[in-house]
Amino acid sequence: MSHSPSSDEPAEFAVDSHPDAPPDGDRWSTWDGAAHGPGPRPSWVVTDLGAVDADLGVLKTGKEADVHVVRRWVPGDPTHDVFLAAKRFRNSKHRMFHRDAGYLEGRRVRRSRENRAMARRTDFGKEMISGRWAFAEFETLGALWTAGLPVPYPVQFDGTEILMEFIGADGLAAPRLADSRPPETALAGLFDQVREAMLSLAEMGWAHGDLSPYNVLLDVDRIVLIDWPQIVDVIGNPHGFEFLERDARTMAAWFTRRGYAVDPDEFFAQLLGAATSRW
Repeated sequence: MSHSPSSDEPAEFAVDSHPDAPPDGDRWSTWDGAAHGPGPRPSWVVTDLGAVDADLGVLKTGKEADVHVVRRWVPGDPTHDVFLAAKRFRNSKHRMFHRDAGYLEGRRVRRSRENRAMARRTDFGKEMISGRWAFAEFETLGALWTAGLPVPYPVQFDGTEILMEFIGADGLAAPRLADSRPPETALAGLFDQVREAMLSLAEMGWAHGDLSPYNVLLDVDRIVLIDWPQIVDVIGNPHGFEFLERDARTMAAWFTRRGYAVDPDEFFAQLLGAATSRW
């Protein structure tokens, strides 16, 4: 993520159902009618239906989705004013499907027609996959946040948009680990945070599936893991161990290059042991 949002792309919002235009914003709060994150809900979450949302620009672009900075506030009430990250998934005509298959193995829906459509990449199947990526990330964030992992709190889900906790301060995003230059004295502590998060995830039977310093945020001195739509069932997915090993080696290599040596084989063995401990 970059430090400052830009406005390279126009915002796309749902049709406003409120009879009046929102004051100084782009839309009224979409809280009503959306799926909500798990409890206990953080105190900073704004649930007032009189709240207003304003899009402050694109924070990050990706293959499957773009992330915007959104400010949500209640006019006249300075105690209800927060920044959120709005992840908006592309529809089937504007996203790439070449890497979906490997991640989706081990995930099945009940209806055989839908499974066949997704496997064959029909138009209906692509729409199914697009919706599943978005909802899968929202559900995953909720489960991981509840389990105490360092992930953004998922505020709400509405179709193909996830509103989640903004990691940073005053509208400026925390840097990606890849873009940061922490002192060598801080590397051991940062790696311990990464290892504990990955071990906890593995004990739950999961691997991030695409973990790298580009989807780890450094919020002052704590790490936050982002980008979860491709989360992999380590046991259910026939390539689960490969995804787990790739995550381990990628993170070990980054810390080693920065001056804190991490043995990738030993790290992977720890994660594998955690993932298979329930067998």
